Formats: sequence, C-alpha cells, structure tokens
Amino acid sequence: MDWTTIIDMDKQLLLWFNGSDSLFLDGMAKTLTTASTWIPLYFSLLYLVLKNNNSVQKILLILGAAGLCVFLAGSLNDLLIKPWVCRWRPSRDPEIAMLVDTVNGYRGGDYGFFSSHAANTFSIALFFSLLIRSRALTIGLVLWSLTNCWTRMYLGVHYPGDILCGLLWGATVGIGVWYLHQYLRHRIDDSEQFVSTQYTSTGYLLSDVSVVLSILVLTVFYAILRSCLYIHA
Repeated sequence: MDWTTIIDMDKQLLLWFNGSDSLFLDGMAKTLTTASTWIPLYFSLLYLVLKNNNSVQKILLILGAAGLCVFLAGSLNDLLIKPWVCRWRPSRDPEIAMLVDTVNGYRGGDYGFFSSHAANTFSIALFFSLLIRSRALTIGLVLWSLTNCWTRMYLGVHYPGDILCGLLWGATVGIGVWYLHQYLRHRIDDSEQFVSTQYTSTGYLLSDVSVVLSILVLTVFYAILRSCLYIHA
C-alpha cells in the first residue's frame, strides 16, 4: 500500500465521520470542541491537586508538568509542525473542501497536521491518570480526550490521520512528562503517602476524584442543554 492510497483512505474515512443532518449533533460538536466548555474540568483538576498535596513544591511541580504537557503536545505543534508539514485541514483542502460539512462556517486555520486538540487532551489525560491512579478517572479523562477527537472530525477540521498522530504524540508526551515528574518528585520528597480504601494508590482522596468526575458529567449535560437550544435558535 503506497502513501497516496493511505491519504485517499484518510480522506474517505473523514467524510464518514464528518457532519450529519442533525442540528443537535452540530450543537454538541461545536460546544464540546470549544476550549472554554472545559474550564470547569481544569479547575476541578486544580482543586484535586491543591487538596491532595501538602507542599507548595509538590503542587508547583504538578502544575509545571501539566503546563509542559500542553506546551510540548500542542504549542510546539502549532508553532513548528503544522507550518512545516503544511497539510491542509479537510475544510481547507482544495480537493475535498466542497464535500466537507461545516457548522456555522467554522473551518479552523489553514493547516491541520497533527491535531493539537488530540495531542493536548490525551497528554493531560494520561499524565493525570498515571499521577492519580483511579480507574474511573482514567476512563473519564480518556473518554474526554476521544470526545474532543470526534468533534474535530465531525466539524471537518482534522483528518483521522491527524487525530491518530496527535494521540500518539500526546501519549508520548504525557507518559514522558510523568516519568520526569516522578524523578523530580523523589528528589523533593521520597516519603510514602498514607493509603487506605478512601484513597487511590498514590494517595489521592477518592471523594476528591469524584468531584472531577462529577464536573465531567455536568459538562456533558451542559453540552446537551446547549445543543437543544441550538436546535431552536
């Protein structure tokens, strides 16, 4: 299978994911892809970190690691990779742009390889999953990342190949930054945290993890409500 065949398959697969006749799904995709929709989730993760770490050094290390995930996974991509690769977004691609469904004229920037949404969200999802070690939180954060990936294809601003490469890079960054965090964390304080049935294996209170999961669920309900209003707008 040559490179041209792979690219053609990528384009055909995008058209399968892209758009629908449902105004409700249009509203869902547009709401869920918007960064501000997830601000409550970011604050809930901040709350989890602040509540369950007993020193400023540990807190700053985690926040710095999360910031490094975003920088390496998304910011470098936007600054260097996209302008260098110059792969058109589907919504901008002269070959298929006329076939791509858009929502309210949203087409994104010119270039889309690879997806910063996929890379950013997956790096954060894996970093916090490894940090906190809660199965429920891991499932929730991975689904959050994959939902963001779906919105990008639905809206026609990323090919599946852009998404896949973004996920692979995001996984590399998230895991790599976690290892860096662990190395620095042990240099700050190598003591064991108290663990019981009320805590995760890394010492995070399960009730505080539930706050993050509740925020995730409430955000989905918010998106559903916005989508219902979108139908009648």
